Amino acid sequence: MATVVDQVKETLVGTENAAGLSVQTRYDFMKNAIKDEDGELYMGEKEFVDAIAPEGEDYHKIKREQYSLLFSIADRAHKGRVTIQDWSVFNNLLAKPDAEYEIAFRLFADPGTGQVDFTSFKESYARNKTSDTIPFNWDSDWAKLYLGGKKHRHSMTYPQFAQMLRGLQGERVRQAFIHFDKNEDGYITPEDFQRIIQETAAHKLSDHLLTNLPTLCNISPGSKISYANVRAFQNVIREMDLVELVIRNSIRKSEDGKITRVDFLNEAARITRFTLFTPMEADILFHFASLDQPSGRLGITDFARVLDASWHTNGNNLNDPAPGIAGAAEKAVAGSGSFLHSVLVSAHHFGLGAIAGAFGAFMVYPIDLVKTRMQNQRGARVGQMLYKNSWDCATKVVRNEGFRGLYSGVLPQLVGVAPEKAIKLTVNDLVRGNFTDVKTGAIDFKWEMLAGASAGTCQVVFTNPLEIVKIRLQVQGEAMKAAARDGEAIPKRSAMWIVRHLGLLGLYKGASACMLRDAPFSAIYFPTYAHLKRDFFGESPTKKLGVLQLLTAGAIAGMPAAYLTTPADVIKTRLQVEARKGESTYNGIRDAARSIYRDEGAKAFFKGGPARILRSSPQFGFTLAGYEVLQGMLPLPGEHDEEGMRGSLEPATGLTEAKAPLPYLRSRNALKIILDLDLGFGRAKAAEGANKWLPSLRGGSGIGSGSGSAVVAAASAEPNA
Repeated sequence: MATVVDQVKETLVGTENAAGLSVQTRYDFMKNAIKDEDGELYMGEKEFVDAIAPEGEDYHKIKREQYSLLFSIADRAHKGRVTIQDWSVFNNLLAKPDAEYEIAFRLFADPGTGQVDFTSFKESYARNKTSDTIPFNWDSDWAKLYLGGKKHRHSMTYPQFAQMLRGLQGERVRQAFIHFDKNEDGYITPEDFQRIIQETAAHKLSDHLLTNLPTLCNISPGSKISYANVRAFQNVIREMDLVELVIRNSIRKSEDGKITRVDFLNEAARITRFTLFTPMEADILFHFASLDQPSGRLGITDFARVLDASWHTNGNNLNDPAPGIAGAAEKAVAGSGSFLHSVLVSAHHFGLGAIAGAFGAFMVYPIDLVKTRMQNQRGARVGQMLYKNSWDCATKVVRNEGFRGLYSGVLPQLVGVAPEKAIKLTVNDLVRGNFTDVKTGAIDFKWEMLAGASAGTCQVVFTNPLEIVKIRLQVQGEAMKAAARDGEAIPKRSAMWIVRHLGLLGLYKGASACMLRDAPFSAIYFPTYAHLKRDFFGESPTKKLGVLQLLTAGAIAGMPAAYLTTPADVIKTRLQVEARKGESTYNGIRDAARSIYRDEGAKAFFKGGPARILRSSPQFGFTLAGYEVLQGMLPLPGEHDEEGMRGSLEPATGLTEAKAPLPYLRSRNALKIILDLDLGFGRAKAAEGANKWLPSLRGGSGIGSGSGSAVVAAASAEPNA
């Protein structure tokens, strides 16, 4: 790693890039390089692996250290080190469109002739294959077609070698079947079939598939597996990307997100021209996808265990206990395995909700103050109309009390709103999570309403004391001004004075009106917010919304919820504000509603309605957006460990685009091709030491060791048979 001094020096005096060396290539080298005794920068094998296979990825089927197999390709001089020039040449190789096959070719090719000699290739294969592997006959008719007979052996050019690798795995499977078919009746045992696939394709298939391979014998009568079964299975994994395309297309057209075998074959007929799936191939696909759910209709979660090489047995293709749920909080609740875990999840999201609630409240507090003062304006008689409208109210507050007047009472609001919003968000997530189908993410609308109403009801425990203190602080300024006009002096009260003056019972004055407002508000807001995210913005387990989309959904959802509950908010405000001289006092919700209607008319119930929309709409937008962003930034320890380890090299399924740079992806794919030869490639070095097997593999020309990760897209068999 370049030292701090070197970096400062480069910043001060600049650097000169090697000719033809891109900025990114040089950066990657400098990031991982170390210095020798002479001060020259280089990468050893460990540093090379760090550069080509970054930590934090889930290599799953192949050990990360096996990427050192590619080290000998980059180490052109075979000195056990890669210079910046070597690194540049290696990256240039990776930039080629057929880099995967060319890397495999260079691993075995003679540098002088540029061809692969049969004898040295066969010897290196024998040296690196696992000791108990199923034997492969290099004198078979298939091998003769590529390499010539014993008397007419010839070396292979790059195109010939690449094409030979393309069909090698299929030939390995064919020879292995013959090896186990002792009585030549065309059948082998399920255990023999499992061993064949594990030796030839374990680096490409999920654990679920590998574990359940013997069950293939159940798709037809009898207890053995025919060669037709084996070939059909081989064709399915060879065409796995096409299989997934057909599945996704047909599921997209399905009303319930599930398909049958008939749907699959019908969709395949529509989108394929040259590749047709046989009935047996369709049977095999649906057999392995439905092992845990033997029904005729399957969803993408069911197919993930077949399609995704990194699928783990404790979840779907994303290691997700609640695959159909998009929201992190609901997902965590729905996937909780125990009561204690549920409590921890709820406590964690309670804390996040508190932070998000305080943030949202602070952002819109001036609007809230204007809303409160407008609602507390009792009548239209001379001397009582302090404000003409919301804008007039805001300007007069700034003029008479300064800009800080817009934040009168903000401190208790922030202290109180934290638990208030936290309990609202937590209860909603808790109820929704318990009534949501973990596989489909579906929840009945009545349960959505119940979740929201429950959240609104529970929050009153914190909301009412907060509201009554906040409201009295918010109207204090105008009360002091009115008293001064009348020649009276009213001292400015603190939040603690108000709390002591009211007492415990006083803090819950108007609680029924508060509940009348908050329960309907949340019952409207949360379902609206959820449906906007899912139905309008398209949120799903595979699509994560951005902050702007979350803000917009939260703001829109707040509009109807805020305005429709304004009458209850007006009544609550009148009950909680301390009446001044000459103002009406109310004895409960009914009395307040009758008095307001009698004295001020029906319009009075919607006083401050626009300000309430302007406040509640963006406030909940900020709160919900902050809440969901915090869930991603501060996950519960252990909550996303497995998912996070997936990294960017292995996307959820083949047709999901990987985020890693192409050099990473092509290095990985090259290793997949090499492992088609035998899973033992790259393991010899780990056992024998760094440089022991390199010279012996190709007479000193330097063959490295290592491997890559699993993928279905790599060549896996000969053409369909």
